[in-house]
Amino acid sequence: MNQVLCSTGCLVGRPNGRDFRLLPGCMEKLTCDGYEFMMYDSWYEQADEIAAMLRGLSVSIPVMHCEKHIGELLAKNAPGDLETAQEQFEVNCQMASFLGAGRMVLHLWNGMISDRYIENNLVAYPWLRKMAAKHGIDLMVENVVCNQRDPMSHWRELLQLDGNAHFTFDTKMAAFHGQMEDIYAPENRFLWEQRHIRHLHINDYSGGYMDWGNLRTLHVGQGNLDFGRLFTFLKAVKYSGDYTVEATAFDQQGEIHLDELNQTFARIRAYRT
Repeated sequence: MNQVLCSTGCLVGRPNGRDFRLLPGCMEKLTCDGYEFMMYDSWYEQADEIAAMLRGLSVSIPVMHCEKHIGELLAKNAPGDLETAQEQFEVNCQMASFLGAGRMVLHLWNGMISDRYIENNLVAYPWLRKMAAKHGIDLMVENVVCNQRDPMSHWRELLQLDGNAHFTFDTKMAAFHGQMEDIYAPENRFLWEQRHIRHLHINDYSGGYMDWGNLRTLHVGQGNLDFGRLFTFLKAVKYSGDYTVEATAFDQQGEIHLDELNQTFARIRAYRT
């Protein structure tokens, strides 16, 4: 596989009103191999319209990014939260299936509450995976930033719960927690060799350890990550999954800069060869 994908979150966000109607015009001009569709919490009432629009385009969408706030609902677990999370997660699964996305990225924990009540998130995980499987979707838990512990610790907890758990590895989030070195460690090589890590988010990072002020999603080359080392390692472990770019391509006025994205795709392809 090793396709270079673009997250639709690179293109639409708060500055341009999360206007999904901007996507077709952008997709026509990008040189990626396909897309990872990112669902927003403000789009549920328009889910059918958005899915129909995307399916009508001549683009590949092999991956969907589940709407992020579901993890927060699971963590809070207030009355009605579990039912809402289940309903919304099923909408995400239905969209993924309709779009032909066989894989889904999940923020099992998320937001300000993050991993504060991780036990609630872990309890919910089995039915999340069961629901995804019902729709023919491979659920991949991302190493999302934490404010209590760290994502690698929670991956280990998930593997104790489900020895066949699958993951999405995000370079920025790993660097934020100082865990880029951990991913190369011999004791963690099984994550690659046994294909627990099935998808990558390739983003740069310019901050230090848990540097909240620098938690921005940068283009490759704009931060301090050693992508040469990363891609050499990926070749050594025979990584066969795809790469998604999530680097923000719109400015504070909402204007989208597609050239930056195309340059990032080219850099990743150069590293990949």
